[in-house]
Amino acid sequence: MNLKRFIKYIILEAGKMALDFQSKLAELTVEQKTATQRVTEADRTIEKFLITKIKKRYPEHAILGEETGEHQGSEYRWLIDPIDGTTSFIHNQPFFSVSIGLEKEDQSVLGAVYLPALSELFEAEKDHGAFCNGRKIQASSRTRLEESLIATSLGCRGYTPQNDNLNHFLAVKSQLRGIRITGSAAMHMCYVAAGRLDGYWQINIQPYDAAAGKLLVTEADGRCSDFSGSTQNYYREFVATNGKIHHDLIAILASA
Repeated sequence: MNLKRFIKYIILEAGKMALDFQSKLAELTVEQKTATQRVTEADRTIEKFLITKIKKRYPEHAILGEETGEHQGSEYRWLIDPIDGTTSFIHNQPFFSVSIGLEKEDQSVLGAVYLPALSELFEAEKDHGAFCNGRKIQASSRTRLEESLIATSLGCRGYTPQNDNLNHFLAVKSQLRGIRITGSAAMHMCYVAAGRLDGYWQINIQPYDAAAGKLLVTEADGRCSDFSGSTQNYYREFVATNGKIHHDLIAILASA
C-alpha cells in the first residue's frame, strides 16, 4: 500500500469512527479546552487511532496532532486534525471533517479531508491535482468580490475582545455576495478548492487545520497566503481563494 492509498484507508476509517461517536452524543464525554474550544473523547480516540496506524507503518515519520502535539521523526511529518469542527460535531451537525496532511521537508506533498456526514472525500497530491470522490475539482472563476461567496469563523482561537475576527468580518461583508460559517476550516478550504466558495479567511489557524486544505486549494489552481500576500507565516492570518479575487480580498483584510 503506497502513501496515497494509506491516507485514504486511515481517513475513511477515522470518518466511520466519528459517525459512530456522533450517533451516541448523549454518552460522549465533552471537556472545555479553552474559552472557545471543546474536546471530546471522539477527538482523542480518533487521533490515537491515526497515530497508531501511522507509527506502525511509518515508525520513523514525525507527527503533529491537535490533541497530542508533536511526535518527533524524520523529514516526513503528518499533520492530523481528528475532528475539525468539534462544536458542529457535538451539536449533531454535518459540518465537521477529518483532516490529514503529509509534509516532506516542510513542503506539503499529500492531503486528504473527509466529510463523513456528507460522504465526501477530498484528496490532493502535489503537482497531480485535487479531487472529490475521485473526480477532479477546480477553484471558481469569479473575478469580482461583489459576486463572491466567502467563508470565515468568529470567536477565533486565542481571541480577545480587542483581537477578534469581527473587524475583518464587518470590513468585508458589504463587499461580497455573502459569507458562510460552518465551523470547520478544512471543510471551508475544500469548498474553495471545489469552487463552492470563492474564498476563506481565518485568524490564528493552526498547521494541522490547514495542511491538507491548503494543498487542495493550490492544486485546484487557487491561492493561499497571509493578509500581506506572503506564504512565510500565514497561520496567524490565513487566506485561501480562487486566486482571482485574492488581491482584492487581502487588501480589505489587511486594512481592517
